[in-house]
Amino acid sequence: MAGAVRSISTIVPRRCLALNRGRGAQRFPRPFVLMAASRLPAAASPSASSTVEETSQIQQDIEFDERTDPREDKLACPICYYPLVKKSDESAPRLECNVCKKEYRNNGTYLDLTVSASSREYTESMPAATELFRSPLVSFLYERGWRQNFIWGGFPGPEKEFEMAKEYLQPAIGGTIVDASCGSGLFSRLFVKSGMFSQVIALDFSENMLRQCSEFVENENVPKENLALVRADISRLPFPSGSIDAIHAGAALHCWPSPASAVAEISRVLRPGGVFVATTFIVDVVPPAVPALRLTRQYFAQFTSNTIYVSETELEDLCSACGLVGFTCARNGFFVMISVTKPS
Repeated sequence: MAGAVRSISTIVPRRCLALNRGRGAQRFPRPFVLMAASRLPAAASPSASSTVEETSQIQQDIEFDERTDPREDKLACPICYYPLVKKSDESAPRLECNVCKKEYRNNGTYLDLTVSASSREYTESMPAATELFRSPLVSFLYERGWRQNFIWGGFPGPEKEFEMAKEYLQPAIGGTIVDASCGSGLFSRLFVKSGMFSQVIALDFSENMLRQCSEFVENENVPKENLALVRADISRLPFPSGSIDAIHAGAALHCWPSPASAVAEISRVLRPGGVFVATTFIVDVVPPAVPALRLTRQYFAQFTSNTIYVSETELEDLCSACGLVGFTCARNGFFVMISVTKPS
Protein backbone atom coordinates (compact mmCIF):
# COMPACT_ATOMS: atom_id res chain seq x y z
CA MET A 1 0.00 0.00 0.00
CA ALA A 2 2.91 2.32 0.78
CA GLY A 3 3.84 2.48 -2.89
CA ALA A 4 0.37 3.69 -3.73
CA VAL A 5 0.42 6.55 -1.24
CA ARG A 6 1.69 9.79 -2.70
CA SER A 7 2.71 13.05 -1.07
CA ILE A 8 -0.17 15.21 0.02
CA SER A 9 1.06 17.80 -2.44
CA THR A 10 -0.16 15.50 -5.18
CA ILE A 11 -3.81 15.91 -4.23
CA VAL A 12 -5.38 17.46 -7.29
CA PRO A 13 -9.02 18.04 -8.18
CA ARG A 14 -10.56 16.03 -11.02
CA ARG A 15 -13.09 17.85 -13.18
CA CYS A 16 -13.41 20.46 -10.47
CA LEU A 17 -16.91 21.64 -9.74
CA ALA A 18 -17.41 25.31 -10.52
CA LEU A 19 -18.46 26.92 -7.24
CA ASN A 20 -20.33 30.19 -7.11
CA ARG A 21 -18.42 31.76 -4.27
CA GLY A 22 -20.51 34.89 -4.25
CA ARG A 23 -23.73 33.03 -3.66
CA GLY A 24 -24.93 32.28 -0.16
CA ALA A 25 -27.24 29.51 0.88
CA GLN A 26 -30.68 29.86 -0.63
CA ARG A 27 -33.56 30.56 1.69
CA PHE A 28 -36.88 28.97 1.01
CA PRO A 29 -40.25 30.04 2.39
CA ARG A 30 -42.25 27.73 4.56
CA PRO A 31 -44.70 25.43 2.79
CA PHE A 32 -47.57 27.76 3.55
CA VAL A 33 -48.14 31.47 2.90
CA LEU A 34 -49.34 33.62 5.76
CA MET A 35 -51.90 36.03 4.34
CA ALA A 36 -54.89 37.54 6.04
CA ALA A 37 -58.01 36.34 4.26
CA SER A 38 -59.76 39.66 4.83
CA ARG A 39 -57.16 41.42 2.68
CA LEU A 40 -57.79 39.27 -0.34
CA PRO A 41 -59.75 40.97 -3.10
CA ALA A 42 -63.32 39.77 -3.59
CA ALA A 43 -62.46 38.24 -6.95
CA ALA A 44 -59.89 36.00 -5.28
CA SER A 45 -62.54 34.35 -3.08
CA PRO A 46 -65.00 32.33 -5.17
CA SER A 47 -67.29 31.80 -2.19
CA ALA A 48 -67.67 32.64 1.45
CA SER A 49 -67.21 29.00 2.41
CA SER A 50 -63.88 28.76 0.63
CA THR A 51 -62.72 31.92 2.41
CA VAL A 52 -63.64 30.39 5.77
CA GLU A 53 -61.74 27.22 4.87
CA GLU A 54 -58.69 29.23 3.83
CA THR A 55 -58.82 31.26 7.04
CA SER A 56 -59.09 28.08 9.13
CA GLN A 57 -56.13 26.55 7.33
CA ILE A 58 -54.07 29.72 7.84
CA GLN A 59 -54.84 29.68 11.57
CA GLN A 60 -53.75 26.04 11.78
CA ASP A 61 -50.53 26.87 9.96
CA ILE A 62 -49.82 29.78 12.31
CA GLU A 63 -50.41 27.57 15.36
CA PHE A 64 -48.14 24.88 13.87
CA ASP A 65 -45.44 27.46 13.18
CA GLU A 66 -45.55 28.84 16.72
CA ARG A 67 -45.08 25.36 18.18
CA THR A 68 -41.95 24.74 16.15
CA ASP A 69 -38.59 25.62 17.69
CA PRO A 70 -36.36 27.39 15.11
CA ARG A 71 -33.52 25.03 16.08
CA GLU A 72 -35.68 21.99 15.30
CA ASP A 73 -37.60 23.11 12.23
CA LYS A 74 -35.34 20.98 10.01
CA LEU A 75 -36.29 17.76 11.79
CA ALA A 76 -38.97 15.41 10.48
CA CYS A 77 -40.56 12.12 11.44
CA PRO A 78 -38.53 9.27 9.87
CA ILE A 79 -41.80 7.45 9.20
CA CYS A 80 -43.93 10.22 7.65
CA TYR A 81 -41.23 12.78 6.76
CA TYR A 82 -43.59 15.37 8.28
CA PRO A 83 -42.01 18.18 10.37
CA LEU A 84 -41.85 17.50 14.10
CA VAL A 85 -43.33 19.84 16.71
CA LYS A 86 -42.72 20.22 20.42
CA LYS A 87 -45.20 18.74 22.84
CA SER A 88 -46.86 21.76 24.40
CA ASP A 89 -48.21 19.83 27.40
CA GLU A 90 -44.99 18.09 28.40
CA SER A 91 -42.01 19.41 30.35
CA ALA A 92 -39.69 16.60 29.24
CA PRO A 93 -37.86 17.29 25.96
CA ARG A 94 -39.75 15.44 23.24
CA LEU A 95 -41.08 16.03 19.75
CA GLU A 96 -44.19 14.71 18.08
CA CYS A 97 -45.21 13.97 14.50
CA ASN A 98 -48.41 15.81 13.60
CA VAL A 99 -49.44 12.96 11.28
CA CYS A 100 -48.69 9.61 12.95
CA LYS A 101 -48.50 11.14 16.47
CA LYS A 102 -45.34 9.23 17.30
CA GLU A 103 -43.16 10.85 19.95
CA TYR A 104 -39.38 11.16 19.87
CA ARG A 105 -37.34 11.79 22.99
CA ASN A 106 -34.13 13.59 23.79
CA ASN A 107 -32.21 11.67 26.44
CA GLY A 108 -30.12 14.68 27.39
CA THR A 109 -27.32 13.76 24.98
CA TYR A 110 -29.02 13.22 21.63
CA LEU A 111 -32.44 13.06 20.01
CA ASP A 112 -33.34 9.55 18.81
CA LEU A 113 -35.01 9.81 15.39
CA THR A 114 -34.69 6.19 14.28
CA VAL A 115 -37.80 4.37 13.09
CA SER A 116 -37.60 1.95 16.02
CA ALA A 117 -37.13 4.70 18.62
CA SER A 118 -39.18 4.03 21.78
CA SER A 119 -39.95 0.43 20.74
CA ARG A 120 -39.98 -1.85 23.78
CA GLU A 121 -39.90 -5.40 22.48
CA TYR A 122 -38.82 -5.17 18.85
CA THR A 123 -35.10 -5.41 18.07
CA GLU A 124 -33.35 -5.58 14.74
CA SER A 125 -30.03 -7.25 13.95
CA MET A 126 -27.72 -4.81 12.21
CA PRO A 127 -24.81 -5.47 9.81
CA ALA A 128 -21.44 -6.29 11.36
CA ALA A 129 -19.85 -2.96 10.43
CA THR A 130 -22.74 -1.04 11.98
CA GLU A 131 -22.54 -3.02 15.21
CA LEU A 132 -18.77 -2.56 15.36
CA PHE A 133 -19.07 1.21 15.53
CA ARG A 134 -21.86 0.98 18.10
CA SER A 135 -19.50 -0.68 20.58
CA PRO A 136 -18.23 1.48 23.48
CA LEU A 137 -14.61 0.45 22.87
CA VAL A 138 -14.44 1.40 19.18
CA SER A 139 -16.35 4.62 19.88
CA PHE A 140 -13.83 5.52 22.58
CA LEU A 141 -10.83 4.66 20.39
CA TYR A 142 -12.03 6.35 17.21
CA GLU A 143 -10.24 9.67 17.83
CA ARG A 144 -7.64 8.06 20.07
CA GLY A 145 -5.78 6.08 17.42
CA TRP A 146 -8.33 4.48 15.07
CA ARG A 147 -8.86 7.47 12.76
CA GLN A 148 -5.13 8.31 12.74
CA ASN A 149 -4.40 5.00 11.00
CA PHE A 150 -6.19 6.24 7.87
CA ILE A 151 -3.06 8.17 6.93
CA TRP A 152 -1.63 4.89 5.60
CA GLY A 153 -4.37 4.86 2.97
CA GLY A 154 -3.65 8.41 1.85
CA PHE A 155 -6.05 10.32 4.11
CA PRO A 156 -4.35 13.69 4.69
CA GLY A 157 -5.67 14.15 8.23
CA PRO A 158 -8.75 15.89 9.63
CA GLU A 159 -7.45 19.46 9.39
CA LYS A 160 -6.43 19.13 5.73
CA GLU A 161 -9.61 17.22 4.87
CA PHE A 162 -11.64 19.98 6.52
CA GLU A 163 -9.90 22.67 4.45
CA MET A 164 -10.55 20.69 1.27
CA ALA A 165 -14.22 20.17 2.16
CA LYS A 166 -14.67 23.90 2.84
CA GLU A 167 -13.88 24.66 -0.79
CA TYR A 168 -16.67 22.39 -2.00
CA LEU A 169 -19.10 23.66 0.65
CA GLN A 170 -18.91 27.32 -0.34
CA PRO A 171 -22.42 27.38 -1.89
CA ALA A 172 -23.90 26.28 1.46
CA ILE A 173 -22.31 28.95 3.67
CA GLY A 174 -24.85 30.36 6.10
CA GLY A 175 -27.15 27.35 5.79
CA THR A 176 -27.69 24.03 7.57
CA ILE A 177 -25.14 21.23 7.25
CA VAL A 178 -25.61 17.62 8.32
CA ASP A 179 -22.45 15.75 9.31
CA ALA A 180 -23.72 12.27 8.39
CA SER A 181 -22.14 9.28 10.14
CA CYS A 182 -20.38 11.86 12.27
CA GLY A 183 -18.81 9.31 14.60
CA SER A 184 -17.35 11.10 17.61
CA GLY A 185 -18.03 14.46 15.99
CA LEU A 186 -14.55 15.15 14.66
CA PHE A 187 -15.82 17.24 11.74
CA SER A 188 -19.04 18.35 13.43
CA ARG A 189 -16.97 20.31 15.94
CA LEU A 190 -14.84 21.83 13.20
CA PHE A 191 -17.98 22.93 11.33
CA VAL A 192 -19.34 24.62 14.47
CA LYS A 193 -16.04 26.33 15.28
CA SER A 194 -15.70 27.62 11.72
CA GLY A 195 -18.90 29.66 12.01
CA MET A 196 -19.65 28.87 8.36
CA PHE A 197 -23.12 27.46 9.01
CA SER A 198 -26.20 28.62 10.86
CA GLN A 199 -26.89 25.09 12.08
CA VAL A 200 -24.80 21.91 12.36
CA ILE A 201 -26.53 18.55 12.81
CA ALA A 202 -24.22 15.76 14.02
CA LEU A 203 -25.94 12.55 12.91
CA ASP A 204 -24.97 8.94 13.57
CA PHE A 205 -26.64 5.58 14.19
CA SER A 206 -24.23 4.69 17.01
CA GLU A 207 -25.41 5.72 20.46
CA ASN A 208 -21.88 5.48 21.86
CA MET A 209 -20.38 7.58 19.08
CA LEU A 210 -22.89 10.33 19.89
CA ARG A 211 -22.00 10.08 23.57
CA GLN A 212 -18.33 10.52 22.66
CA CYS A 213 -19.29 13.47 20.48
CA SER A 214 -21.10 15.07 23.41
CA GLU A 215 -18.08 14.58 25.68
CA PHE A 216 -15.71 16.17 23.16
CA VAL A 217 -18.11 19.10 22.75
CA GLU A 218 -18.08 19.62 26.52
CA ASN A 219 -14.31 19.22 26.90
CA GLU A 220 -13.52 21.61 24.04
CA ASN A 221 -16.18 24.16 25.05
CA VAL A 222 -17.75 23.98 21.60
CA PRO A 223 -20.75 26.35 21.33
CA LYS A 224 -23.99 24.37 21.50
CA GLU A 225 -26.47 27.01 20.34
CA ASN A 226 -26.36 25.88 16.71
CA LEU A 227 -25.43 22.22 17.24
CA ALA A 228 -27.86 19.29 17.40
CA LEU A 229 -26.94 15.65 18.05
CA VAL A 230 -29.31 13.24 16.31
CA ARG A 231 -29.42 9.46 16.16
CA ALA A 232 -30.78 8.33 12.79
CA ASP A 233 -30.47 5.76 10.02
CA ILE A 234 -28.56 7.04 7.00
CA SER A 235 -31.11 5.30 4.77
CA ARG A 236 -34.04 6.98 6.54
CA LEU A 237 -32.99 10.56 7.19
CA PRO A 238 -35.30 12.54 9.52
CA PHE A 239 -35.55 15.69 7.40
CA PRO A 240 -38.20 17.09 5.06
CA SER A 241 -37.44 16.84 1.36
CA GLY A 242 -35.36 19.71 -0.02
CA SER A 243 -34.60 21.18 3.42
CA ILE A 244 -30.83 20.74 3.88
CA ASP A 245 -28.12 22.95 2.37
CA ALA A 246 -25.17 20.55 2.65
CA ILE A 247 -24.33 17.03 3.80
CA HIS A 248 -20.84 15.86 4.72
CA ALA A 249 -19.83 12.23 5.28
CA GLY A 250 -16.23 11.70 6.35
CA ALA A 251 -14.77 8.21 5.84
CA ALA A 252 -18.25 6.69 5.95
CA LEU A 253 -19.46 5.89 2.43
CA HIS A 254 -17.81 2.45 2.44
CA CYS A 255 -19.45 1.55 5.78
CA TRP A 256 -23.08 2.13 4.79
CA PRO A 257 -25.11 -1.10 4.45
CA SER A 258 -26.74 0.18 1.24
CA PRO A 259 -24.82 3.09 -0.32
CA ALA A 260 -27.47 3.49 -3.03
CA SER A 261 -30.30 3.84 -0.49
CA ALA A 262 -28.23 6.26 1.58
CA VAL A 263 -27.23 8.49 -1.34
CA ALA A 264 -30.83 8.46 -2.59
CA GLU A 265 -31.93 9.76 0.83
CA ILE A 266 -29.22 12.41 0.73
CA SER A 267 -30.48 13.49 -2.68
CA ARG A 268 -34.04 13.68 -1.34
CA VAL A 269 -33.26 15.96 1.61
CA LEU A 270 -30.83 18.30 -0.19
CA ARG A 271 -32.30 21.56 -1.43
CA PRO A 272 -31.86 22.44 -5.13
CA GLY A 273 -28.22 23.49 -5.42
CA GLY A 274 -27.34 21.72 -2.17
CA VAL A 275 -23.96 20.00 -1.85
CA PHE A 276 -22.91 16.49 -0.83
CA VAL A 277 -19.24 16.03 0.11
CA ALA A 278 -17.82 12.66 1.16
CA THR A 279 -14.53 10.84 1.64
CA THR A 280 -13.86 7.13 1.26
CA PHE A 281 -11.31 4.62 -0.06
CA ILE A 282 -10.78 3.59 -3.68
CA VAL A 283 -8.81 0.36 -4.14
CA ASP A 284 -7.89 0.69 -7.80
CA VAL A 285 -4.71 -1.38 -7.84
CA VAL A 286 -6.51 -4.21 -9.68
CA PRO A 287 -8.63 -3.64 -12.82
CA PRO A 288 -12.37 -3.83 -11.93
CA ALA A 289 -13.03 -6.27 -14.78
CA VAL A 290 -10.96 -9.06 -13.20
CA PRO A 291 -13.47 -11.82 -12.24
CA ALA A 292 -11.63 -12.69 -9.02
CA LEU A 293 -11.99 -9.10 -7.82
CA ARG A 294 -15.73 -9.10 -8.42
CA LEU A 295 -16.12 -12.26 -6.35
CA THR A 296 -13.86 -10.90 -3.61
CA ARG A 297 -15.91 -7.70 -3.40
CA GLN A 298 -19.14 -9.65 -3.27
CA TYR A 299 -18.05 -11.91 -0.42
CA PHE A 300 -16.37 -9.05 1.42
CA ALA A 301 -19.58 -7.02 1.32
CA GLN A 302 -21.67 -9.96 2.47
CA PHE A 303 -19.50 -10.75 5.49
CA THR A 304 -18.53 -7.22 6.57
CA SER A 305 -21.31 -5.02 5.14
CA ASN A 306 -18.55 -2.77 3.80
CA THR A 307 -18.21 -1.73 0.17
CA ILE A 308 -14.92 -1.73 -1.74
CA TYR A 309 -14.90 0.98 -4.40
CA VAL A 310 -12.54 0.31 -7.29
CA SER A 311 -12.82 3.45 -9.42
CA GLU A 312 -13.91 7.07 -9.44
CA THR A 313 -16.35 6.21 -12.23
CA GLU A 314 -18.15 3.80 -9.92
CA LEU A 315 -18.73 6.55 -7.36
CA GLU A 316 -19.84 8.98 -10.06
CA ASP A 317 -22.32 6.41 -11.38
CA LEU A 318 -23.71 5.88 -7.87
CA CYS A 319 -24.31 9.61 -7.39
CA SER A 320 -25.74 10.05 -10.88
CA ALA A 321 -28.18 7.18 -10.35
CA CYS A 322 -29.49 9.04 -7.30
CA GLY A 323 -30.05 12.30 -9.17
CA LEU A 324 -26.89 14.18 -8.14
CA VAL A 325 -24.76 16.00 -10.71
CA GLY A 326 -21.47 17.83 -11.17
CA PHE A 327 -19.26 15.03 -9.86
CA THR A 328 -15.74 16.09 -8.97
CA CYS A 329 -13.07 14.47 -6.84
CA ALA A 330 -9.57 14.75 -5.38
CA ARG A 331 -7.27 11.74 -4.91
CA ASN A 332 -4.27 10.82 -2.80
CA GLY A 333 -3.35 7.14 -2.74
CA PHE A 334 -6.50 5.23 -1.81
CA PHE A 335 -8.11 8.38 -0.39
CA VAL A 336 -10.78 10.16 -2.41
CA MET A 337 -12.95 13.18 -1.65
CA ILE A 338 -16.01 13.56 -3.87
CA SER A 339 -18.46 16.40 -4.33
CA VAL A 340 -21.83 16.49 -6.11
CA THR A 341 -24.81 18.82 -6.12
CA LYS A 342 -28.59 18.58 -6.27
CA PRO A 343 -29.78 20.03 -9.61
CA SER A 344 -31.26 23.52 -9.28
